[in-house]
Amino acid sequence: MIIVTGGAGFIGSNIIKGLNDHGVSDILVIDNLEKADKHLNLNRLKFLDFVDKRDFDFTSFLSNERVEAVFHQGACADTVESNGRYMMKNNYEYSKQLLDASVDNEVKFIYASSASTYGNGIDGFKESSEYEYPLNIYAYSKFLFDQYVRKVLASGVKSQVAGLRYFNVYGEQENHKGRMASLVFKLFHQAKAGEDLEIFEGSENFLRDFIYVKDVVEMNLYLLDRNISGIYNTGTGKARSFYDIAKVVSDYCNKKIKYIPFPEDLKGKYQKFTEADMSRFLSTGYSKPFTSLEDGIKSYIVNLEKSNGYIL
Repeated sequence: MIIVTGGAGFIGSNIIKGLNDHGVSDILVIDNLEKADKHLNLNRLKFLDFVDKRDFDFTSFLSNERVEAVFHQGACADTVESNGRYMMKNNYEYSKQLLDASVDNEVKFIYASSASTYGNGIDGFKESSEYEYPLNIYAYSKFLFDQYVRKVLASGVKSQVAGLRYFNVYGEQENHKGRMASLVFKLFHQAKAGEDLEIFEGSENFLRDFIYVKDVVEMNLYLLDRNISGIYNTGTGKARSFYDIAKVVSDYCNKKIKYIPFPEDLKGKYQKFTEADMSRFLSTGYSKPFTSLEDGIKSYIVNLEKSNGYIL
């Protein structure tokens, strides 16, 4: 059996789809459906059962059931959430409990970290503490758990423990994310409504490492199959601008690009540049090429037109 926390969410549901594509359906989904429309992410997936996060005794379950691996994708991913107590309890304390139970039962543990741990990235984006300086409580919760994982790995743990530091992921099944949805999703729906495509002033100078969710799934399953431990960047290694995204959507949908003022509440909390140093991940032998930004956006738009971006 494989457990996927956050399995009704964006990346979690795509990982389940990836497992299904490899013939795996012996999957337990852990999540909550307070956002009820998240059930649409599960409609076409094959799994054994769904359990609400608050009703699931993780330690007891691992002690009594045969579990091969845990993909821990569940978290509060709202980067502007200001309730630090909630963020730390949900993202840090809960993650520690899952990791400890997995290690005690020698269950493989693969989890979602974040490129936000690097902060403004002035020193670069390598998987080492001297490059890390989180700028908000979401990033700090991810940073602190990575530090905890490093201690666990240093202790000589027998089972696999691997973290993937997601850079800017876009693609199918992100409809429920609201303001945290990718720019591609937002621009497509502006175009669909007959509106101009709105991006912030200076978007030519805001560069991020954008990665298609299907590549993220491939990287998760690669680590699982090869029993690789450690913390790894999960990007393409190539930064592109927000304007580049708008241009691809503009050309495809035949809509104009419109600039809007940069929000005051994001000043000082906004990464202007990210570019994953992929040397550590690639050194494990991973050789599959990453989807180009142009190809990924066009593939995603086709699915948005066909199914509003849901897996069919």
